[in-house]
Amino acid sequence: MVLAGQLAAQPVYQFRAQRIALSKSFMLASHIGFFRCAAVLADTSWLSDSLASSTSIRKCLQDRSWSVFLKPPAIARAQVWKHRERRHGLNSSFSNHALEPSNGLPSYSPSSLACGLKEVLENSRIKLSNYVPGQYRTLCPWLVSYFQNRCITLVTLKRNGVMQLVRSNNQVAIAFPLKQDGKIVNCKYRGTPKHFWQEKGGEKVLYGLDDIKTVKEIIIVEGEIDKLSMEEAGFLNCVSVPDGAPPKASPDDNLPPIQEDKKYGYLWACKDYFEKVTRIVLATDADDPGSALAEELARRLGRERCWRVKWPKSEDGKQLKDANEVLVRLGKEALKAVVEKSELYPIRGLFPFSNFYKEIDDYYHLRLGNECGVSTGWVGLDEFYKVVPGELTIITGVPNSGKSEWIDALMCNLNSSKSWTFALCSMENKVREHARKLLEKHLKKPFFDALYSNSVPRMTREDLECGKKWLNDNFFLIRCEDDELPSVDWVLNLAKAAVLRHGIRGLVIDPYNELDHQRPNNQTETEYVSQILTKVKRFAQHHDCHVWFVAHPKQLQIWRGQAPNLYDISGSAHFINKCDNGLVIHRNRDADAGPLDEVKVLVRKVRNKAAGTIGDAILHYDRVTGAYFDVEQI
Repeated sequence: MVLAGQLAAQPVYQFRAQRIALSKSFMLASHIGFFRCAAVLADTSWLSDSLASSTSIRKCLQDRSWSVFLKPPAIARAQVWKHRERRHGLNSSFSNHALEPSNGLPSYSPSSLACGLKEVLENSRIKLSNYVPGQYRTLCPWLVSYFQNRCITLVTLKRNGVMQLVRSNNQVAIAFPLKQDGKIVNCKYRGTPKHFWQEKGGEKVLYGLDDIKTVKEIIIVEGEIDKLSMEEAGFLNCVSVPDGAPPKASPDDNLPPIQEDKKYGYLWACKDYFEKVTRIVLATDADDPGSALAEELARRLGRERCWRVKWPKSEDGKQLKDANEVLVRLGKEALKAVVEKSELYPIRGLFPFSNFYKEIDDYYHLRLGNECGVSTGWVGLDEFYKVVPGELTIITGVPNSGKSEWIDALMCNLNSSKSWTFALCSMENKVREHARKLLEKHLKKPFFDALYSNSVPRMTREDLECGKKWLNDNFFLIRCEDDELPSVDWVLNLAKAAVLRHGIRGLVIDPYNELDHQRPNNQTETEYVSQILTKVKRFAQHHDCHVWFVAHPKQLQIWRGQAPNLYDISGSAHFINKCDNGLVIHRNRDADAGPLDEVKVLVRKVRNKAAGTIGDAILHYDRVTGAYFDVEQI
């Protein structure tokens, strides 16, 4: 309870008298039981000469901020605090702390805050519109207890000029003065329930701005109490934003003009303070608005000099939200350690290797299962070529060498062994013909009773129905529904949809020359091919999907049955330069040179040595079913 002369501060019983003798205040305090009483001289000009003649009162006149607090029994204290809660409408923000026993109260000395308050008021009387003599006061014991329960000491409160404001409706608020060059330019208030407001017409500046005037490393937090918490951990070079955090970051990377960037005008107003700063630690809250604020600050201050605090979890596994929660739950040293272990703020496209440690560890320990590639299903070929997710394989060969047939057989093997699914952009095949080829390889039976079946019974209707379901579950077609040719962008967009919707692991584009190529007049074919292959590779890497891209060789002037090489591909040498793997499929056409059912898979480029090497593999082609076998299996 406060007994005031000119203004009634926070009374259990409110005194309306304009002048009340100090002696009567003590008498009344004795009468009501000394629960929690304070005699405060808010304005001593009215005191009588007789009172002023006493030595003790003369000290009051000199200090103009003198209080006497009487420590009550615990039960009486709780009764008074509960009464104060009803009188002033305090919610859980303050009252829950106030009703808890305060081990810090015995060390509380009002005079320790009095000088700080006097200094603050002298600088603020002509600046603060809320100011009325007696309304700004040193923090009363229950607010001191509130701060002490949040591990904020009197020393820190005094250094930062934290006050309390009693409003005209007797509501109590905490006042945080915002200074620049030692002068108060604004004041931010925290009332109850958790409600914030500032002085009308006050300047928007960072709370604690004077603390970073000459430093090269600063910490930015989201609230005033977080700023005080950082000070408790030994960081004076800390400021708090005046307006809290936005709900989300702006999607536009382009900053608005400075004169229009009013939400963050407090940064531009003190840009001189940041010019020599080399390290900025963003210690915003561990929630979506806190992340949004960190992003907005980093965009304006420069991501390259920003670090981000990663708040820890408490001992019970709860995610701690801000600096004060860490201070309260884990202590000063823990908060200091968290700040010192701040991580580099991410810059789009620039990563430290530490971001990929888990992926590297999984790769080393073979946890993914396909680190060295997936078997093709042919032992003779696996020695030279395996399928690695996220890579691009270019396949070429002279016409009628079986490039498309071999890819179909490879897909059937991968589906059988690894349950992979695929998107097919095969412009040279009719859907029904492509279905026949896949079904024959899958069922190991011919589709028709025709000459090529060599008297092998065709698949039954039951086989066909089962095969159709297999096709529908594992293959997805990318085809234009009109006569237009598809562009590579169109194909990749649909392939991305197939990854997200169906989880495909492989994409076939067959062939390159059937795509729509609208090359700009100022772009060479080499530049154009390079651009296309870059897009295809990026798709493969981002979606962990293997891409097989078929490209025909240019017309050979003198061809004697030999296999072409990758540099013979029509268009550009980039086909071999940019791919991860380069294969040539070549079928023997000379009976004198060997069996006509012999197919060579010539591996001419392998970027990933863990998945293969340059070499030749020979497979046997079964014309009846379209399947391929290792020569040793025959």
